[in-house]
Amino acid sequence: MPHFTTERRVRHSADEMFSLVADVERYPEFVPLCEKLVVRGRQKEGEREILVADMTVAYKLIRESFTSRVVLDRPALAIRVDYLSGPFHHLKNDWTFVAVSEEASIIRFAIDYEFRSRMLSVLMGSVFDKAFRKFAEAFEERADAVYGVGAV
Repeated sequence: MPHFTTERRVRHSADEMFSLVADVERYPEFVPLCEKLVVRGRQKEGEREILVADMTVAYKLIRESFTSRVVLDRPALAIRVDYLSGPFHHLKNDWTFVAVSEEASIIRFAIDYEFRSRMLSVLMGSVFDKAFRKFAEAFEERADAVYGVGAV
């Protein structure tokens, strides 16, 4: 099963980075391969917010949509995404945000997934791998655009 993890120190607070990643409706503006994202539902569960969202990813002529459950846990500065339906056999990703100072944080991103179809896995596997390697960079660039470029 493909798995990718990364950890990056960024020039933005953990709270700013949590907010940026939690703003899933904006993903089509800057996330690699994300063509469309629609939140189907939101609910509060204590201090956590739970979303159900449909994401459409596209690369050349290939377009696939899937549904996920997203748990936004602001007190823990953590976001967990669990796969509900679509072209995957399994998909799970986790974000954690660790404060280094008021102006800097460490972002940890981990994802593992497996396509249901061997054909789709062959066609999209290397593309997904490259996209996931650019995720943290895309979010850091987005934070610079939204919050300005800070100093670490």
